[in-house]
Amino acid sequence: MAKAEKKSTQAPAKKAAAPRKPKATSSVSIEKVSEQVIEKLQALNDEHQLQADIAWCLGSYRYDKNPVGLIQNCTLALVALKRIKTKNAKAVPTKLITDLEKALK
Repeated sequence: MAKAEKKSTQAPAKKAAAPRKPKATSSVSIEKVSEQVIEKLQALNDEHQLQADIAWCLGSYRYDKNPVGLIQNCTLALVALKRIKTKNAKAVPTKLITDLEKALK
């Protein structure tokens, strides 16, 4: 005589959902904004050393994802862009300054 198989009354266990990545605190990426800052400073032909520093820190950030140097240089760029904007209001778009401020928060 064969034994009857017992059927389980419990539903099969569901797979756990994959953990979601936490959303960035700001909707603006420091990487994208720093690229825009470099382009704007190049177009204005101003702050050559700052351009080089941001470009170097951007490469470093892409390698190790440590934003410390990029944040420091973008803070200096924010001051420089505001200074340029006071001299010539149309030289620097307000959106670039606000995006940079959001990315630095």
